[in-house]
Amino acid sequence: KERLDDLLARMTLDEKIGQMTQVEKNSLTPDDVREYAIGSVLSGGGGNPARNTPADWAEMVSSFQKGALQSRLGIPILYGVDAVHGHNNVVGATIFPHNVGLGAAGDPDLVERIARATAVELAATGVSWNFAPTIAVPQDLRWGRFYEGYAQDPLLVADLGVAYIRGSQGDQLNDPLSVLANPKHYLADGAAEWG
Repeated sequence: KERLDDLLARMTLDEKIGQMTQVEKNSLTPDDVREYAIGSVLSGGGGNPARNTPADWAEMVSSFQKGALQSRLGIPILYGVDAVHGHNNVVGATIFPHNVGLGAAGDPDLVERIARATAVELAATGVSWNFAPTIAVPQDLRWGRFYEGYAQDPLLVADLGVAYIRGSQGDQLNDPLSVLANPKHYLADGAAEWG
């Protein structure tokens, strides 16, 4: 808390804006991260390095982190990806079933182990933030993204979502193999009805 208060007191308005900004990696350079005090970088679809290997991912993420650490206040970035069913943008990563399949299995332990394996693969590439789990509660089978939800039952979705968070983050967020989970798509997403 003392470090946070100190940083906030010394930040300019532009630095505060930069810290609240997330930019897709194909839209900036590590020098931009340094210059504008960017707080978060993400790899969206196609946001992989030219050579799509785990080592090149780690080097790419590290280059953005180095840019952040060279900013005036040296605040590290959060680097995020959508790894809803594995670190799927990385060639050779383990890919797991879509959430609808995991929901059909109804096994929180399985979901926790999948999240743990995904977190380890993310951490190996330097990624610290996963935009998962998806905890939508889809109601209409005709909705095009129905497969992204675990189930139509909010209690099952909650159980599996908690298991995923536990697997991602482990016992402590400062563990080098811990990845920050980000439950998403729970407000209105998936509740679309025909007509």
